[in-house]
Amino acid sequence: MSEHNGERKRVLLLLSPATYRAGAFLEAARKLDLEVVQGVDMAEELAAHWHIPLALRFAEPDSAVAAVLAYAEAHPLDAVLSVDDSATILAARIGEALGLPHNSPEAAVAARDKYEMRRMLAAGDVPVPRFERFALTADPAQVARQVGYPCVLKPLRLSGSRGVMRADDTEGFIAAWRRLARMLLAEGNRPEHTHVLVEAFIPGFEVALEGILTDGALRVLALFDKPDPLDGPFFEETIYVTPSRLPIPVQAAIAARTQQAAASLGLRTGPVHAELRVNEQGAWLVEMAGRSIGGLCSDVLQFGAGMCLEELILRHAVGLDIDSYSRDEHAAGVMMIPIPRGGMLASVAGVEEARAVSGIADVRVTAKLNQPLVSLPEGASYLGFIFARGPDPARVEAALREAHGHLRFGIKPHIPLLATGTL
Repeated sequence: MSEHNGERKRVLLLLSPATYRAGAFLEAARKLDLEVVQGVDMAEELAAHWHIPLALRFAEPDSAVAAVLAYAEAHPLDAVLSVDDSATILAARIGEALGLPHNSPEAAVAARDKYEMRRMLAAGDVPVPRFERFALTADPAQVARQVGYPCVLKPLRLSGSRGVMRADDTEGFIAAWRRLARMLLAEGNRPEHTHVLVEAFIPGFEVALEGILTDGALRVLALFDKPDPLDGPFFEETIYVTPSRLPIPVQAAIAARTQQAAASLGLRTGPVHAELRVNEQGAWLVEMAGRSIGGLCSDVLQFGAGMCLEELILRHAVGLDIDSYSRDEHAAGVMMIPIPRGGMLASVAGVEEARAVSGIADVRVTAKLNQPLVSLPEGASYLGFIFARGPDPARVEAALREAHGHLRFGIKPHIPLLATGTL
């Protein structure tokens, strides 16, 4: 049993209602006999209906912190974790208020806001592309004449490549700006308070690094290659494969750059997920998040004697022993099944054929039948995930591609219902 002062250790997990990640963390906590308090971003009335003990409004951090402090008076907490991007800043504020191990709120903001990230990386002598922030109220035609090409437009606080678009000329820039503006305004952002980051496009081969920080020191847990080119116009991620096939010196340079970036942002504890590009000038940090890998992708990672990533993160958070940080010896990979076009998911076929491919561990279709699908750059989800394991990365990648080739998704046009009134 995991105990603290004679009681089970208690962890606050901050969750958004739509997260993929809750199940894995809850199962890992059950295995470790940790008491989990779910702090969910929802109204109190809904929380009572779903028997959620702690309803929090992530968009109202002052009241959320106050609610957690009141709860902790009767139920002391040993750790607080945000399982995805939505509450990393809130987790930092709660950790600070309770005196728990935490990243500073300033560091959490820097890892969440793309402009602040670029600014702090530059201040820490981390190489960054040319970048500038523009108000959404600016004239896109005028901005298009100020920037160099190719460039990338980014919303400041969206995750998973949402809203990220490449422009190669002024015409493409204006079209991308207007598309991003429609997207941001549709989500309720006020134009006078909304900005767009524009930065030079970084060419190169992209990787993802999964790590964990202890007192500012980075331990690399996995380095994933992304074998599909990510050159735009959108940046939808598909295949991750580990271990990396890059030369060992290049992998070491990637780890060193990630460590330098974490220090520049002020991140000191807990999981980090970094995206980097590698070219003839070295390793460039694209983005770094103060949380673990998203979606269901962590299912491909095992450490020591079968420890999953979520168990490792929880052990680290509450100070339990971690026998081994080493990933198991097999190559592993995941494919996030892209949504080819928007519409309504009408049918799914070929799942059993995909599962029968040698090396495939599982195929999970997470999109629901008869539900709307939204593709990037507006979309925030995938059709599902394919998982593979094998003796080497090349065969894992081949298995993922073959399995994907068996899947068939019927997508019909989505015709919204029109509101009708009485005559």
